[in-house]
Amino acid sequence: MTEVRFYENAGNELLEFAVIISITENQYVFCKHRDRETWEVPGGHREPGETVMEAARRELYEETGALEFDIEPVCVYSVARPDQADDRESYGMLFFADIKRFEAELHSEIEKIVITDELPERWTYPDIQPYLMKEAARRGYLSVGR
Repeated sequence: MTEVRFYENAGNELLEFAVIISITENQYVFCKHRDRETWEVPGGHREPGETVMEAARRELYEETGALEFDIEPVCVYSVARPDQADDRESYGMLFFADIKRFEAELHSEIEKIVITDELPERWTYPDIQPYLMKEAARRGYLSVGR
């Protein structure tokens, strides 16, 4: 069973991912990868030589077309999947972004974004993303299930 844990901080070398819970005009922003039929929070892997904040800014632009935004770290999270062969815990930084302006079109693997008051019914990572949303809400960043 997948377990998602939250921390105030972790060693920089541990942070492999940046996930950005995003809003615009008080609505959620979710994206849909062109090869999937599910929705996700923008985010992805940190590239070599990139800070986790640089990764968050890059991923937010690539996956939503966000040009102007305020972004801040929420907390460190980890995902442990005891059923995987390497039984490894992976770490990432959860961010919150308020997007002010979008580019006219997307230029990545993302097919489209949706701006909505509702949480998706079909998550790409249902054993992770809802927990990230709940933690951000618990910390006062948003109201889940408005």
